Amino acid sequence: MTDEPIPRGEIFVVDDDPAVRETLSVVLSAGGYQVICFADGSALLAVARSRTPACILLDVHIPGKSGLDILRELHGEDYPAPIFIISGQGDIAMAVSAIKNGALDFIEKPFRGSEIVARLDEAIGAYARRQKQNSASNVASLHFPGREPLTRREREVLEQFTSGASNKEAGRRLGISPRTIEDHRANIMKKLGARNAADLIRIVMTAARAS
Repeated sequence: MTDEPIPRGEIFVVDDDPAVRETLSVVLSAGGYQVICFADGSALLAVARSRTPACILLDVHIPGKSGLDILRELHGEDYPAPIFIISGQGDIAMAVSAIKNGALDFIEKPFRGSEIVARLDEAIGAYARRQKQNSASNVASLHFPGREPLTRREREVLEQFTSGASNKEAGRRLGISPRTIEDHRANIMKKLGARNAADLIRIVMTAARAS
């Protein structure tokens, strides 16, 4: 009797390259996930609006609407599953833009299969834990008068930061890379007008006392 992997939910893969779809299907299926592949974003949208997967892997360069367009249409920040952008090495600026539009993180091509499974396991687990904790979040209830509002993910990163977590620790808890944590931190500081880390803590403490 063979050891069948325990089913761990569906992962939607969107990529116009059949070789990439095939590779991800094999790797993720071996990791215990059910994989549903789409060659373009329109096909994904038709399914993703009525069915929530465990995770979505979305390539930046797909025919028709780009990965960023699809991300916006799915309202990535509020979509009930983590969304990863797949990007080539020259697409880092685009990947950062995707994160601002609600992607959880990005995976760079070329990728190694075992690393992808580990990262998705971590991200899906962290995402599920956060969904339970979000209602009890301290930072989520804070208001920063006169400041541009923080996105939900920025609030999650800020909460990690104010609890004393390093970029690496925050990344592990949230299921995202330290580099992405740095991008969020820079954005949070810009939005809240903080000059440095100490200034950011002061702004958060002031908002906490006022609430």
